[in-house]
Amino acid sequence: MMTPAPHKPVALTIAGFDPSAGAGVLADLKSFAAHDCYGVAAVAAITAQNTCEVRQVSPVDAALLKAQLEALFDDIAISGVKIGLLGSRRNMEMAAQCLGARDLPVVVDPVLKSSSGAEFVPEADLKQFKRLLFPLARVLTPNAEEAGRLLGVTVATLEEMKGAAKLLHEQGAPHVVITGGHLDKPADVYFDGQELEVFTGLRISSQSTHGTGCTFSAAILANMVNGKAVKESVVLAKAYVSQAIARAYPVGSGQGPLNHLFRFAEMSPRAGGVEVPQ
Repeated sequence: MMTPAPHKPVALTIAGFDPSAGAGVLADLKSFAAHDCYGVAAVAAITAQNTCEVRQVSPVDAALLKAQLEALFDDIAISGVKIGLLGSRRNMEMAAQCLGARDLPVVVDPVLKSSSGAEFVPEADLKQFKRLLFPLARVLTPNAEEAGRLLGVTVATLEEMKGAAKLLHEQGAPHVVITGGHLDKPADVYFDGQELEVFTGLRISSQSTHGTGCTFSAAILANMVNGKAVKESVVLAKAYVSQAIARAYPVGSGQGPLNHLFRFAEMSPRAGGVEVPQ
């Protein structure tokens, strides 16, 4: 008799659909799988994009988003939630309504603008974004530009990132990670209200960086639902993203996706077609 497979934590992503699979729910699901989680998704927006540009963004109807979330929560024991692109103020409100009564770890990735410049959250909705989503967040993961938009200030230098992390914490985010891939020496700033740390890394020369923020936040959640503390989850997620960039292969003619599933290439075949780690 076969032994039942061990239970795996279920991670939910609420985000947009990227047909190139580099960002959004598809990137999140691949990241969850790479961390031995079962991933489920509620699609909040449909985009038309590729590795070069975002051509169109259409939020799903808020009632449909609610129906997706209720269907999942009615049937599946969700271990944690990652929130990415929501597409509209109504979808922000619906996500807050559906998650507000549930005591789950939530990682909020404030996807305010695409790397190609498309604006996802207009200035008029930033105040609502903070009011609705900050109370849900256990971890907030903006890049430096997004942190600046949320605060209404310029955030460019490492010292400005440190100050911004403290301000975002004061505004309600218990754990803040501001990513600084734009710096000459890439560094991320982490603040939990007591401890401020800077995690540095090497710059990887690559055209495969599409969806880096989505992947990072999804990996943080995956580590958390696997029992890791928040800071450890951030460190592990940073290492995972670095490897996913370093081991990426060309897809498309623009900024290609990360290799989210690079760990599966480290598996070797055994008898019966079963893949086992070397």
